[in-house]
Amino acid sequence: MIRPITTVGKYIMLMGRTFARPERMRMFFKQYLNEMVQLGVNSIGIVLLISFFIGAVITIQIKLNIESPWMPRFVVGYTTREIMLLEFSSSIMCLILAGKVGSNIASEIGTMRVTQQIDALEIMGVNSAGYLILPKIVALMTMIPFLVIFSIFSGIIGAFCTCWFGGVMNAEDLAYGLQYSFQEWFVWCSFIKSVFFAFIISSVSAYFGYTVEGGSIAVGKASTDSVVMSSVLILFSDLVLTQLLMG
Repeated sequence: MIRPITTVGKYIMLMGRTFARPERMRMFFKQYLNEMVQLGVNSIGIVLLISFFIGAVITIQIKLNIESPWMPRFVVGYTTREIMLLEFSSSIMCLILAGKVGSNIASEIGTMRVTQQIDALEIMGVNSAGYLILPKIVALMTMIPFLVIFSIFSGIIGAFCTCWFGGVMNAEDLAYGLQYSFQEWFVWCSFIKSVFFAFIISSVSAYFGYTVEGGSIAVGKASTDSVVMSSVLILFSDLVLTQLLMG
């Protein structure tokens, strides 16, 4: 019981140091742009690829499992849109990014810790937490809504490809279902949830990397622990945010 409370306390203290005002805004902005490329732009490929195939698979599964003369044909497109908007492009995609981005952050900062680069920054009077962690948090929270947009459109394109090339159903029925009873608030819900998830991924992963003690084996363990803890917190916050935003 004491260990989790201690961990939460250390995390809060680290975040307090992280969100201190940057000493040199020019240096912060440069780091911010670099992290946007490393964490956001470099993740576009995997987001597009996974979302494309998931959109295609969802369309095929729904078509095969709810096919009935009593069921309107546009239901497949409607259900595909709701799944992509409400859960996959925000929650599930962030779980995937927790494995890619989170492990990257934890291993990068953890390696700096065990090689005493962070200690060198502290000796020079630099706020190492603000210098290393804050740009990553802000950059990921900036880029995550764009990744959600890419995921949604890629999933929809994948759904249409099953109609055009797979002959699963009529593309016009799919298009009608995608537009049927559309609610703009669902898109904003995805953006809001993804921003919270981005903060969880970046801050939790940075905490595990920053507090590494030991050698290279400890860095690997911290990377694994960061992915596990980020995933658990994303699932829990998804439950809470869904109830608050749509309850």
